[in-house]
Amino acid sequence: MKFTALELKGAFVIEVNKIEDQRGFFGRLWCEKEFKDHNLKTNIVQSNVSLSKKKGTLRGMHFQKGKYAETKFVRCTRGSVYDVIVDLRPDSPTFKQWCGVELTANNYKMIYVPENFAHGFLTLEDDSEVYYLVTQFYSSEHEGGIHYNDSDINIKWPIEINEISDKDNNHPKFSLKNIK
Repeated sequence: MKFTALELKGAFVIEVNKIEDQRGFFGRLWCEKEFKDHNLKTNIVQSNVSLSKKKGTLRGMHFQKGKYAETKFVRCTRGSVYDVIVDLRPDSPTFKQWCGVELTANNYKMIYVPENFAHGFLTLEDDSEVYYLVTQFYSSEHEGGIHYNDSDINIKWPIEINEISDKDNNHPKFSLKNIK
């Protein structure tokens, strides 16, 4: 596995180290030892999947807070998405900064999203599927979100947003009281 640090401290793009031959390739998607070697969390407790039927569907920007803050390990298994993370750690030098990575079924890139980051994605193709491993159980009482087009964060989405849930569209603008 190849770990590339993103500009937001603690976040990584992880790529499969492909061992190829005439049949195709073999590669590792998960290795507890390699994650620990990079000081990344490995206590996966839940696996989730989402399917978005239409290109231009936005899901996000989500996070869990308090004792339910979670680390996510995300891969697109069908189609393609523009995956975005936002640093919500007030003591971080990259506080309120964002970065985006294109994840596709074909590029085998994954993103490691640390605790106290907001996460979301925009589908770039119809029928895009995203698979997540998470380090904390879901808790509706600890669920949070920030609005996807908050001017304080200023995420640059690569295509028009055509589909969004009422819940995601009604996330509040960023404020410190909403992330604690």
